[in-house]
Amino acid sequence: MIRTIALFALCFVAFISCKKKEYALGSDVIDASTILNGTSLDTFTLLTYSIEEDTVISDNPANVVLGSYVDPTFGAYSASFYTQLRLAGVDPNFADPSEIVIDSFVLALEYVGYYGALDPQTFEVYELEESLSLDSTYYSFSTLTHSATNLVPAENATVTPNTSSPSIVDGDSLAPQLRIHLDTNMARNLIVEAASANGTFSSNEAFLDFFKGLHIKTNNNSQLPNEGAALYLDINDPSSKATIYFKQNGEATSYDLLMNSDCADFTHVELDASNTSLDEVIADSTLGQNEFYAQAFGSRAAVSIPGLLSLPENIIIHRADLTLPIQFQTGYKYQPGNNLSVATRIDSSSTQLANIGVIGVYNSLDKNFNINIRDYVQSIVNKELTLTELVVSPLFFINSAERIIFNGSNTINKMKPKLTITYTSY
Repeated sequence: MIRTIALFALCFVAFISCKKKEYALGSDVIDASTILNGTSLDTFTLLTYSIEEDTVISDNPANVVLGSYVDPTFGAYSASFYTQLRLAGVDPNFADPSEIVIDSFVLALEYVGYYGALDPQTFEVYELEESLSLDSTYYSFSTLTHSATNLVPAENATVTPNTSSPSIVDGDSLAPQLRIHLDTNMARNLIVEAASANGTFSSNEAFLDFFKGLHIKTNNNSQLPNEGAALYLDINDPSSKATIYFKQNGEATSYDLLMNSDCADFTHVELDASNTSLDEVIADSTLGQNEFYAQAFGSRAAVSIPGLLSLPENIIIHRADLTLPIQFQTGYKYQPGNNLSVATRIDSSSTQLANIGVIGVYNSLDKNFNINIRDYVQSIVNKELTLTELVVSPLFFINSAERIIFNGSNTINKMKPKLTITYTSY
């Protein structure tokens, strides 16, 4: 789970970064709360299926994702990220580099949570050969060219993530971090360059032209089903940085290269759902009537309710409660998030989704998501909308690994998706 302290910031970015326009559906309806009596209807046919998402914008999210895991239902999930680094201070005085003794070069990345199991993972880091830009748009499938040299020494590559214990650095207790040790030869190259007359460290612009950034990834080819995790990392936190620890004239000191909101970054995700239940439902939407799926970065769950088009025009919707039961055993590592985003298309010619101004809320006791779609239904009644397809996704679609298995309308399980509306006629 993503750490609670980051919830509101992540919510904001998850909605804004997806670049979906929000519409005030049903904003002109009569206040239904003043009407006490109504007719209830819950016999709607719900068509349930999944939609593959192939153009997910993933640049500058609230947190990046790193790591891999193998899900028995959804297949293999692997996330890496690309980022710039910036100078903590220009024109550092390293004096004579030959007299400097480098102790270590550490990439620190602050955890904000994880998804899966905290098994050992093998990390790799590469220097970019292609520049990043804050003005560019990057997608979850985007890549940049990088050096073939892995900067993580083999003896430091495999790490067991610990997201709960403080990290002790120079005697200070810090929030939990993933700390990846890098090749000290790279640190020496940077110090030598800084001490040269090239002006590389005279400005961030000059530095980024020389050192374009890093690609941080994992190499976990031997993972089995239910092994591994996606790690959520806040690279905008001051604790997230690359630090050269060295001795100069016998005195221990350090120099930081920063990651912050001025750095361009994006998450790259690779999903392999081959021969999985998700793959089958994507290929044949009718199978979604049994169970259907949603997964961050990869797929969205869809519910079509054609019967809404048959509602009479002279009604006021008081309530419209959509209940979506899920398959989840308490304590299982792949748990649902607390909320769903809910969107629709304004018309059949549009490919872009628009948030409808509500979120789905998870009920852990009943193991279902509840969504109040009153305004959405009223908009259909008012002929403001002509499509009856709702698309639901993990709220943190561009910065998590959350996945959800929903019961379809023909599920063999007891609980089925259901829409109940209450209305009065006028």
